[in-house]
Formats: sequence, structure tokens, C-alpha cells
Amino acid sequence: MNNYDDIINLPHHVSVKKPHMPAADRAAQFAPFAALTGYGEVIKETARLTDAAPDLSEDERELLDYRLQEFLNMPGEPPELVITYFVPDGKKAGGEYRQASGRIRGIEEASGDILMADGLKIRKELVVDIDKQAHNRYYFTRTI
Repeated sequence: MNNYDDIINLPHHVSVKKPHMPAADRAAQFAPFAALTGYGEVIKETARLTDAAPDLSEDERELLDYRLQEFLNMPGEPPELVITYFVPDGKKAGGEYRQASGRIRGIEEASGDILMADGLKIRKELVVDIDKQAHNRYYFTRTI
């Protein structure tokens, strides 16, 4: 007689006292435990993409400075501008590009930072684009 020949063809037992457990719950009881706590978060952080920091030439920087001064020295109220700038990532190399819209309040003398009317402070060396109108772009990109 082979092993289990006496029970192999018996019907599957179904309890009358306890409800049937859903397949997802049954699978969860056999799932492996997290042997390395925090490993999943490390993997997600490693997989998160960041953009490369801007690398503008001296001529491109001077053009942006000139355009910024041009907008600041316009008669009357400063125009509405869209400034694209780089924000370094706090956890890994690179960062992301953001845009700020509004009027410039001024330039901070000590640091050279751009002060927006809404209180935002933008580091001048991280600015890559100053735009007054959609057809008038001063955006410098580098291919890596």
C-alpha cells in the first residue's frame, strides 16, 4: 500500500462552524517576514530618479543676469515672470527643476538670491530660465 492511498480520494473537508477564509488572507499567512527592516524603502529611494544639476556656461549665466536686471529696471511695476530653477535633493545626487511665477521683489545683496513678491527665495546660481512671455524663452539645457 502506498502512502496516503487510504485518504487520497476523500472529499475536501469544509467546516460548518467557521467561515471560509479568502484566498488573499490564506496567502498572507505564508508570506515571508521582513528580515531586513527598511530594505523596501531603501530600494524605493535608490530607484527614485533625480535630474542632473544645471551646468551653464559663463556666457549663459551673464545672459540670465542681464535679463534679470532688464526686468528689474523696467519702468513701473516689475512684470510677471516665470523662473525655472533647480532644487538639489537632500538625500541623493541631483534634484528637480521647479517653476515659480510672480513678480520679483528684489535681489538680496548679501547672497544674490532672488526674492519673489510672495516671499519665495531662489538661489540665483540655480536659475536656468527667466521667462516673461511664452514666446520669449531663455532656457539653457545641456545633454549629458
